[in-house]
Amino acid sequence: MPYIKTSTNVKIEEEKLNTIKSKMGQAIRLMGKTEDWLMLEFNDDVKMYFKGNSDNPIAFLDVRVLGGVNNSNEMTHELTNIISNELGISPNNIYITYQGYSDWGYNGSNF
Repeated sequence: MPYIKTSTNVKIEEEKLNTIKSKMGQAIRLMGKTEDWLMLEFNDDVKMYFKGNSDNPIAFLDVRVLGGVNNSNEMTHELTNIISNELGISPNNIYITYQGYSDWGYNGSNF
């Protein structure tokens, strides 16, 4: 049940979006999850400020999973590489958070 929301002040072209989607689908395995249940949200070209300005490309990723958060260090490394390589955002301008949930609703009931 992973969900990854990516917000960035960079415009993401459709081709790049598809590449990022595929790479995140593979990266989620680091957390013991599969792409079969992965939901992604992308908010691009957003007004964002980091270190007091919006001049540089920046990104914030919010990762949520059912259960505990596993292998977050490896996942941070992989997600940072994906966003940096595909969108040209410096790793020191990328924040990533993780949250694990015990209750997660789907298809009219909870897991």
